[in-house]
Amino acid sequence: MKSGKITKRLKSETKRGYEDACGAAHGLELIGERWALLVLRELMLGPRRFSGLKADLPGISANVLTQRLGELEERGLVRRRKLPPPASVQVYEATEWGLEAEPIMQVLGKWAARSPAHDPGLPLSAVSLMLSFRTMIDASRADGVNGSFGFRLGAHHYLGRLADGRFEVERGEVGGADVIFTGQAAGLAGVVYGGAPLQTVEVEGDAALARRFLTLFPLPPKVG
Repeated sequence: MKSGKITKRLKSETKRGYEDACGAAHGLELIGERWALLVLRELMLGPRRFSGLKADLPGISANVLTQRLGELEERGLVRRRKLPPPASVQVYEATEWGLEAEPIMQVLGKWAARSPAHDPGLPLSAVSLMLSFRTMIDASRADGVNGSFGFRLGAHHYLGRLADGRFEVERGEVGGADVIFTGQAAGLAGVVYGGAPLQTVEVEGDAALARRFLTLFPLPPKVG
C-alpha cells in the first residue's frame, strides 16, 4: 500500500501540472522549470549554438540544458535548424511565439529588481545585459537622446539604436556606431547599474553621448 502511494506521488510530480485553468498556471507549466526562462532569454536576440548557451549559463549542466531545450521545443517555444554552409552547424532559436515572452521577462525583471535581495553585481550574459537596456530604459531621461551604440562584449557584438525614448538592439557588426563600448558584459553592467567607473570598459566615439547613455537605465526603488 505504501509503495503504491509513493508511485502515484512520483507520477504526479513528473507531470508537473497544476490542474488549474488560469493562464498564469499554464504559463508556469511552459516556462516555469528551473532554467527554462533563462534558456529562452538567451535566444531572444537570435539563434545560438548549444556550446554558446552552455557558456553563457555557467550554472547549468549539459544534461539539464539538453532537457530544457527539448521541452521548449516540444512546447513550440524553440526550434532547431542547421545553418547553411560554410557554418553547417545546428543552432537553436526562439519561435515567433517564443519571442513574445520578452515582455513577460521585462515585467518580471523590473518587479524583481525592487527586491532588497536583488544583487546587480552578480554575473550576467551579454544577451541579458542587452535585454536589460530594453527593459530599464527611462523614456523621460532618453528624450532627445539619439544615436547608434556598438557593444563588443567578449565574442558577442551587438548594435543598438536609441531614438524616441526606445532602445532597439540586434547582433551584428558595430563599425560606424556613434559610440562603441568594449569589455565584458559584467563590467559594463557594473558601470550602468553598480556605479563602477567608466574606465572599467573601453569607450570609442562620442564621449559625451556615451556618458549620457549610461544614465538612461535607473534601477527601480527597493521595497521597504
